[in-house]
Amino acid sequence: MPILCRRNQVSDGLFLLEKVKDFSKIHAFNCRDSDLNDFFLTYAGLYKADLLAETYVLYLKNNKKIGPLALVALANDVVKLSRPQKRRFIHHKKRYISEYPAVKVARLGVHHNAQGSGIGTYVINLLKILFTTDNRTGCRFLTVDAYNNTRVLAFYKRNEFDFLHDKDAEDRTRIMFYDLKRAVAAS
Repeated sequence: MPILCRRNQVSDGLFLLEKVKDFSKIHAFNCRDSDLNDFFLTYAGLYKADLLAETYVLYLKNNKKIGPLALVALANDVVKLSRPQKRRFIHHKKRYISEYPAVKVARLGVHHNAQGSGIGTYVINLLKILFTTDNRTGCRFLTVDAYNNTRVLAFYKRNEFDFLHDKDAEDRTRIMFYDLKRAVAAS
């Protein structure tokens, strides 16, 4: 089925990823992670009001009554590449730029009933489409401060994210990134 990409939503006919307009409609969301639940149910609306992040919700397109399958909060970010990384990713003479535009996956949670079904990967793939279709922001990378645990890091590695560096190997979170030019080349 073809993917329809509009300014604040992406749909493939079965699922719909759209910007949250009414935070009271996501009250039933539970990913069984207290930090993520607390963010989405308490703070996501405040982040929106302060222009810090926008939250998107994934529904079954024809049955929103089931409730949110996933929530993802997005924010602007910047990636500072090392000299070797610049050579790897930037293939023209404009390598003198020190910071590159990115969109941060500030939070991503999948409802506990949908975990293990591929919904998280599906959301990541929709984000890749959203930010490479009519490239709205001049965005080059997707970034995430991934929880530094085996399951979460493996999820992002499976979705083609790389570690930005190893300085945070012992920290609570690891900075990871995905080069959106890979998605453009694949399409």
